[in-house]
Amino acid sequence: MTIQEQLPWHQVDDETLSYFKAIGVDYLTINPTPDTLSDGKDRLQDWLRYRDLAESNGLILQNVATTGWDALTLATEDRDQKIDAWCTLLRNLGEAGIPTLGYNFKPIGNFRTKSDIGRGGVRYSTFDYDEWAKKDHTVPEKQIDEPSLWANMVYFLERVIPVAEESGVQMALHPDDPPIPEPMGGAARIVSTLDQYHRIFDAVESASNAMLFCQGCVSEMGVDVFEAIEDIGGRGKISYVHFRDIQGTPRRFREVFIDEGQTDMRKAMETYKAVGFNGPFMMDHTPAFPQKKAAWVGRAYAVGYMRAMIQSVYE
Repeated sequence: MTIQEQLPWHQVDDETLSYFKAIGVDYLTINPTPDTLSDGKDRLQDWLRYRDLAESNGLILQNVATTGWDALTLATEDRDQKIDAWCTLLRNLGEAGIPTLGYNFKPIGNFRTKSDIGRGGVRYSTFDYDEWAKKDHTVPEKQIDEPSLWANMVYFLERVIPVAEESGVQMALHPDDPPIPEPMGGAARIVSTLDQYHRIFDAVESASNAMLFCQGCVSEMGVDVFEAIEDIGGRGKISYVHFRDIQGTPRRFREVFIDEGQTDMRKAMETYKAVGFNGPFMMDHTPAFPQKKAAWVGRAYAVGYMRAMIQSVYE
């Protein structure tokens, strides 16, 4: 079993990659900005360079992550051009031997409110719907209803999933965050429930049409996390896992340290094993430390926790 960590593309360097290797990371995710991908340019040489840099530090470049571009979610006039750009990205990743592409499909988000303070003075990423609703978050140019967003999702998948299959790339769809299945900021949200995921899987049946199983977001949905792992994992649709946890309810939660959330993390790991999941686990992100020189401490703590859990359950 493997542990995966992420970096923005401009921070991929020997110093950071060697740090990842030292703390026990196996796989690398690169998070490029959408503008660096949506122009449709052939970037195969860039991906090969990043792959070689990762491998020279003992890591495997496993995944690239991006957002769902506005042209795709809102069906602007240049949608087909941007779909072509997405297909170019898929082909480049396939040629470079990078097997997964993480993405989301929402016009607006993520949403958060004022951070709660946790142990040692860290700041927890927090969402309080009642506080959020006190302000107008409407984005006039991104208004879209649910039927239209569903139509745009299916149109997109029908055109890109065949290319993903041909390229040997699995597309991993991240849940809405927060996963509230109602319009927020004037835009519908259709990746907020497990039933919506099944509708997405059924729309275009393919091993390349999968879920980025963000366990924190699934917990935010208010469902039984273990049953959710069995549900999605039973279909073979978990591409990789954000192994993190929260405290709270769908409308009032905070993202806490990996050891202090409301989910039995060992039982979760055992459930992943039981459904046959063998993909990578990621911490996703951790609370923000106020102390100087502590920016990377949370990563190391979460990676060490995951490594111990993997050794305890899988090995």
